[in-house]
Amino acid sequence: MPADPPRAQHPAGFVQVQGQQLVLDGQPYRFAGVNLWYGAYLGAAETGDVVRLRAELDQLQQLGITNLRVLGASEDGPMKHSIKPAFRGPGPDYNEELLRGLDVLLAELGARDMKAVIYLNNFWEWSGGMGTYLSWVNGGQFVDMADASKPWPAYPLFTMQFYANEAANALYRAYVEAVVTRKNSVTGLPYAADGTIMAWQLANEPRPGADARPGHHTFPEFYRWIDETAAFIDSLDGHHLVSTGNEGRMGCADQASCFLSAHQSAHIDYLTAHIWPKNWGWLVDDQMEATMDRSLTRAVAYLEEHAEHARTLGKPLVLEEFGVPRDGAALEPGSPTIYRDRLYAALFERIEANAREGGPLSGSNVWTWAGQGRAQHPDGVWRDGDAQYTGDPPQEPQGLNSIFDVDASTLALLRAHAGALHAMSSTR
Repeated sequence: MPADPPRAQHPAGFVQVQGQQLVLDGQPYRFAGVNLWYGAYLGAAETGDVVRLRAELDQLQQLGITNLRVLGASEDGPMKHSIKPAFRGPGPDYNEELLRGLDVLLAELGARDMKAVIYLNNFWEWSGGMGTYLSWVNGGQFVDMADASKPWPAYPLFTMQFYANEAANALYRAYVEAVVTRKNSVTGLPYAADGTIMAWQLANEPRPGADARPGHHTFPEFYRWIDETAAFIDSLDGHHLVSTGNEGRMGCADQASCFLSAHQSAHIDYLTAHIWPKNWGWLVDDQMEATMDRSLTRAVAYLEEHAEHARTLGKPLVLEEFGVPRDGAALEPGSPTIYRDRLYAALFERIEANAREGGPLSGSNVWTWAGQGRAQHPDGVWRDGDAQYTGDPPQEPQGLNSIFDVDASTLALLRAHAGALHAMSSTR
């Protein structure tokens, strides 16, 4: 099914869609990017570190990174590993300090000719997310991923109720409207007029429930939520792209038909995919050598599968999360990353080949950039009040999937990939 034609009269400097390609000012827009979910947290004047933010962006710019996927929402949640402070609580007053941190981040990105993808909710508990919204409207009930008495799939089966809960979505849409219609306190530019933003994203990894059949009855609710929420964003901002943030088939109850249906909406401009070999059971920590080849084969096949889905829908595709732990699940900066580098190299090669063929794969955002960040405790466990931000969310060991500023072999791969895509992209 071909996508709708691109929106007319975009201002210069805005990423657009033409068929199955992302374009910028009339040229193909292909990018090497990273996830920097904590960018607004670094930008916040009182609790952040603007000096570090600028240093991180400078190093990323030197590597050729031009696109950052960042968190633009967090909810003050009851779950053990929900980050604090948050962008908002249950009331109508939002955390202006963190919103100004987002302003600072966008101003700094704009000064470096970088783009941002901003996600506005989360299926997972580490930023509060959908489960927290539900707890605000159901009398305080929630399921915590850290609660061993409620094993998987209790969490997704609870959280999937969000899509059909109008009261929870009213709170969510009010926050979305506040962000999308915000004026940047640093630049004075309305967000809706800022080409630094490439896309608004409905959420991080929204799923229709559990991995398999228990969540299937929510498919229609899931599809409707995607279409209606994306249409709502379009009604507020007619220039920026909108995407789901979904992982692909594995984030759609392992059903390709679910992924395709979820992305048919005319208000969804491009497809997204994530690849997690360890989380999905392909790669085993203490058997990395024995399980790496199958992980690479499956990862490349998964990417190819979703490129074909993009061709079917006539829309671009971005691989916006992927990674594996450091060798032996080590956490220390500079420790070996042989297996991670093999995954990156295989996926980068496929993205570059697809771009040369004129295919829909437009770019990638590795998970996750740590740069100068370091775990604040020897055990790598996040504690409330920590502000070093390695890139690993609070529920994960700090350093697990992080790319540090001293990881020379990985940095070299990023630089080479960025250079290859730049050569096939805009001359900006």
